[in-house]
Amino acid sequence: MRRKKGAQCLTALALGMTMLFGTTGGTVNAAAPLHYFMQQPGNYESTTPYGNNEKAGHYVQAGDAKIYYEVYGQGKPVFVFHGGGVGTPYEMGQLIDKLRQNYQVIAVSTRGHGRSEIGHSPLTYEQKAQDMLAVMKAVTNEPAILLGFSDGAYTAYKVASMYPERVDRVIGIGAGTLKKGFFSGDMKVEDLAKIDAQFIEQQKKIMPEPERFQEFCTNYMKFWSQMEVGKDFLKTIKCPVLLIAGDEDDHAPLVTMVEAEQYIPNARLCIVPKAWHSAFIDNFPVTWTAMESFLQADRSNLTGSKKVAFDTPHA
Repeated sequence: MRRKKGAQCLTALALGMTMLFGTTGGTVNAAAPLHYFMQQPGNYESTTPYGNNEKAGHYVQAGDAKIYYEVYGQGKPVFVFHGGGVGTPYEMGQLIDKLRQNYQVIAVSTRGHGRSEIGHSPLTYEQKAQDMLAVMKAVTNEPAILLGFSDGAYTAYKVASMYPERVDRVIGIGAGTLKKGFFSGDMKVEDLAKIDAQFIEQQKKIMPEPERFQEFCTNYMKFWSQMEVGKDFLKTIKCPVLLIAGDEDDHAPLVTMVEAEQYIPNARLCIVPKAWHSAFIDNFPVTWTAMESFLQADRSNLTGSKKVAFDTPHA
């Protein structure tokens, strides 16, 4: 998914993620197939409507909101957390299609996205982690693999920090250190509609509370403008972590991914060439190769990269 810089100004406020297309009542038909926000011609399209598939769908109560998730395949559980703002499980369709061949895949629509409710409590990452814990408890009692993209990766980090006994390993795509104010400004539904009107129309038909769409976007950006992720938090993540970064990512710049790799005790980093924030779409072969070896390895063999000290020479 390659996006031109001119379009990135607005989509940066939506965290550059992607959104799910649906139809009235959340059903799917040939006239309105699923695709994600600003999906480009030629991008991979799964035949499974991830995020809007009633046959595989379930709900769990998490605090003041019902969280929607879908289950596919058999094997060790892998929980998939999509990107935020305009994110959807369908954007990660190629990864899910591959994973479900050998794993049980649980694709979650995070609070305020797709079929999941918004709730009325303030948005925090503690809340996001609690939402995911509720889903995890509903599906399995064994430590699980967490795969997150951007907002979803930060959620995976928080789950791993708060509930280490529930997590076997984490794959985080496009989520490094973050300074307060890096994401700021407004995210207007009407502005998103100017870019992709069909996306907005169909998304509203999937949402349980479409009348609160703008309210969610406003609160979401308020939350993100205050987000800060640094050494003190990242060092609390003890499980093996694979960080994946596109070398052209302007939402999680490469330096922030390198910093995260240095701060997370048992982390390794894969830099994907000629890839933006959505590295798994821009260069799927490299992304999948890195993920596959990490997934298949025995946990006892998953040691982090050596943390190499570097001091800037004095002039």
